[in-house]
Amino acid sequence: MGPYRADLVETYWRWEQDPALLVGYGRQAPESFEARTEGMAHQLRGENIRFTIYDLTSGNPVPSGVATLLPDHSVRTAEYVIMLGPEARGRGLGTQATRLALDYAFHITNLRMVWLKVLAPNTAGVRAYQKAGFRVAGTLREAGYWLGQVCDEIIMDVLAKDRRGPSVIVPLLPE
Repeated sequence: MGPYRADLVETYWRWEQDPALLVGYGRQAPESFEARTEGMAHQLRGENIRFTIYDLTSGNPVPSGVATLLPDHSVRTAEYVIMLGPEARGRGLGTQATRLALDYAFHITNLRMVWLKVLAPNTAGVRAYQKAGFRVAGTLREAGYWLGQVCDEIIMDVLAKDRRGPSVIVPLLPE
């Protein structure tokens, strides 16, 4: 993962127009490139923590998605949102990126909990979040839409104390 980059706004926008992503986010209309460009300037100035996800399998870093933490500093928590481009899905990249984002959230930002919402029919997303350490915390009944049908929205969370897997950050710190 690396910094969120203004020069990738067209790439981010292209991913956001993918029908599979529009369904997963529950959005109902695409966004114009002009609106996305204006929104990018706001995002770069905001307090949210955004990362570009890179695929390293070819040897060269290829932008493949975005991971975002939306912190609520007053209670030391954050909502997590991830977006993968169509070519990056189904290979475990989302799970790896989520683990790295959680490592950052708990060891750099010192959050105590990270949570997310996922539409219940998005079973691949639910599985990826569970592999990264999230647990189901509850359900908002009929809170979303999936392919034109009302569906539940699942709330998932992970606590810092429940974090699974090795940290990539902790070994970099002096003892």
